[in-house]
Amino acid sequence: MANRRCLQTLTRHLSYLLSPNPSLNSIPPQILTPKLLNTLTSSPKCPQTSTKISSFRRHFCSKPPNISDGDDDDDETDFDDDDVESNSEPRREYTQEEKEQEAAEIGYKVMGPLQRSDRVFKPYEPVFAVIQIGSYQFKVSNGDSIFTEKLKFCEVNDKLILNKVMLLGSKTQTIIGRPILPDAAVHAVVEEHALDAKVLIFKKKRRKNYRRTRGHRQELTKLRITDIQGVEKPEVVPILKTEKKGAKKVAVAA
Repeated sequence: MANRRCLQTLTRHLSYLLSPNPSLNSIPPQILTPKLLNTLTSSPKCPQTSTKISSFRRHFCSKPPNISDGDDDDDETDFDDDDVESNSEPRREYTQEEKEQEAAEIGYKVMGPLQRSDRVFKPYEPVFAVIQIGSYQFKVSNGDSIFTEKLKFCEVNDKLILNKVMLLGSKTQTIIGRPILPDAAVHAVVEEHALDAKVLIFKKKRRKNYRRTRGHRQELTKLRITDIQGVEKPEVVPILKTEKKGAKKVAVAA
């Protein structure tokens, strides 16, 4: 097989040298080597041959490319960035009404950034509430911090009002919603947007050489509860320290 290929190559070169009107453009670029190029250009039979040759191409596939004898120019085409369609979908632009509506469905309302003059952090009050954010419920009190799935349309240091309050409770009163309390509200501040710990997803099919390992980190939003409204708050009575009376030792006279 190797001898046959060498014989075919030599026959093709010889037929070119003996042709009356040789032309370099009629030779495929796969067989036009630098050594053959020097031989052809130095031959007296082709004094007007041009040394301008199309760029060599390497094709990393078993099937050879289609070669057209009449096309002298390269078949390469320039692709503009506008012509290439990206698979990633463009980000949707929300209007202010759509933002408020979607945030209300999740269970919160953005009130704006936190100002320096705001005094939102108050001392502890013996009141708790059960709120719903998305599909999760949390039992919170004044000063607690919770992690929820990432909330859109809010940034760090934004003030939020959590509208979906399911239950309110204190020492003297308990209010249960059906299912939501319309007059209750829980105020919170966005402290940070963070990522949860990585979760590994491993899939395997035995005897199939199939193993897949993927990782996922859920985006979270940290909220700090600042106030609970809609329930009677008992007055906090300061605890006074009582002085312990020392036992007096009575000396019994013998």
